Amino acid sequence: MPERKPFLLRVDREVMDAVQRWANDDLRSLNAQIEFLLRRALRDAGRAPKSGASPDTTIPVDPDSQEST
Repeated sequence: MPERKPFLLRVDREVMDAVQRWANDDLRSLNAQIEFLLRRALRDAGRAPKSGASPDTTIPVDPDSQEST
């Protein structure tokens, strides 16, 4: 498993509450939800790490979000 680093994050209370509700809906911890969102944002921006992602942290591609060619 890759090394995990603690990180202090200051976030607006309303944003944090919304992410917590989302995490609850997805049956994830708040920390896991934030990591999920960061990984998805990195993937979508083409900046995802090439290696080191364990299978439980991979993000499925939503077929509805894909552009048709």
